[in-house]
Amino acid sequence: MPIGDPHGGNFTYTDEGLPESVFMASVPSKDPEKALKFYRDILMMDVLYHGSEEAVVRRGSATLRIFRSENTGVDTGIFIGVEEPYDFHRRMIDEGVRFKMDPKRLPMGVATSFFDDDNNVLYVIETGAVPCEEHKS
Repeated sequence: MPIGDPHGGNFTYTDEGLPESVFMASVPSKDPEKALKFYRDILMMDVLYHGSEEAVVRRGSATLRIFRSENTGVDTGIFIGVEEPYDFHRRMIDEGVRFKMDPKRLPMGVATSFFDDDNNVLYVIETGAVPCEEHKS
């Protein structure tokens, strides 16, 4: 009997219960309330919630949870979609944001990486990107 079938009948799974998207990603910060300045004023993300231990911001479908942690300065591995990484790069340089990687083509499209105010690394990648032919399987 499948665990999800309390009546013991024959049940065949199709797509029920499988992941569909990343709902939210988390970024560590020594001071989440202070970190809001970067995410709200520089990245122009809307504040959905903020408290002393965490904050949640969103722009489009990108939702980030900023949580209190002493372990900052990490490579988050978070890729935020933008229409044009070169425009993002130029705009953020004008805002004084530091970059780890200038825009360049990766297997999944053009991307760049930058530091937030807690020295965490985040990435942006072009939303319309398609994998390079040599990386398709």
